[in-house]
Amino acid sequence: LTPVSRSASVLLVDDQPIIGEAVRRMLAGEEGVAFHYCRDPAVALERAAEVCPTVILQDLVMPEIDGLELVRRYRADERFRDVPVIVLSTKEEPEVKAEAFALGANDYIVKLPDKLELVARVKYHSRAYTALVERNEAFAALQKSQQVLAHDLATAAHYVRSLLPPPQTLGSVRADWRFIPSASLGGDAFGYHDLDPDHLALYLLDVCGYGVGAALLSVSALNAIRSEALPNTDFRDPGAVLAGLNRAFPMERHNDMFFTAWDGVYRRATGRMRWSVGGHPPALLLAPGGERKLLDSEGPLVGAVEGLDYAADEVAVAPGSRLYIYSDGAFEISRTDGTMWPFREVE
Repeated sequence: LTPVSRSASVLLVDDQPIIGEAVRRMLAGEEGVAFHYCRDPAVALERAAEVCPTVILQDLVMPEIDGLELVRRYRADERFRDVPVIVLSTKEEPEVKAEAFALGANDYIVKLPDKLELVARVKYHSRAYTALVERNEAFAALQKSQQVLAHDLATAAHYVRSLLPPPQTLGSVRADWRFIPSASLGGDAFGYHDLDPDHLALYLLDVCGYGVGAALLSVSALNAIRSEALPNTDFRDPGAVLAGLNRAFPMERHNDMFFTAWDGVYRRATGRMRWSVGGHPPALLLAPGGERKLLDSEGPLVGAVEGLDYAADEVAVAPGSRLYIYSDGAFEISRTDGTMWPFREVE
């Protein structure tokens, strides 16, 4: 649609100059109303393209091309598909009126109407059309903005995923994972790496909320663990790692965002693993014989309260065991009654 101003641009298409002059006089002096006249119906569309009408006053009976045919052409042309068309006619037959409305006319006036009535209808339809154009322009701008945002989010999601370690074999441990994106960019991240030839670190964190902010915080915390960049922290001690994260990422400095985390360190020489939890769902350890153990603790959320300590527990890991670490998206399932499936029932 062609952008329009809040003023009314009226195009009269009528083969009788006397009618054109009469309508011009009716609209003369009306603030915000510009009048345009077209005597030849054959050039009506070209004239409309020139003046960008907000209302078309269309005579019904004309030589060569009648008014109903022009109404049909307006509605077939994308430029004028939504422009209000008021039919001016000496005919009062209901069948004619019905056909005019069926073809897309917005209003029907028996000519010549009273000046007050004509001005009122012209301004009413012009305001409605202007509002429609403005809504369409706003919607188009919103769609464009959403497309840009969707592209930016997709790029951010691709970047976050690129930071995840590849499935690989680390000595006697084989690491693999599944990443299932949600509808929104989230703050979930994980990793694993050798601290030294004997110690393997495994970790997963989940920042509250969604969006770019949550993703950026998760990447920052992930890099702090992966690069072992937490001051005064023994990375072989999972409790010390979570305490270091809690010191480094207070929610007051990160837009009130906090996160949950699970951190574990497996020692190959002893076959034992220490772990600590900061408000995160417990990991699941499955032994080859089917015995299972939830690796949980009462550790608080990371970044919510400064000065907290995080306890670490230890467990023997039998050869051939499987360890599952996951975010809450793995079990947060909506039930038919609208409630969330409780974790203990999932268990």
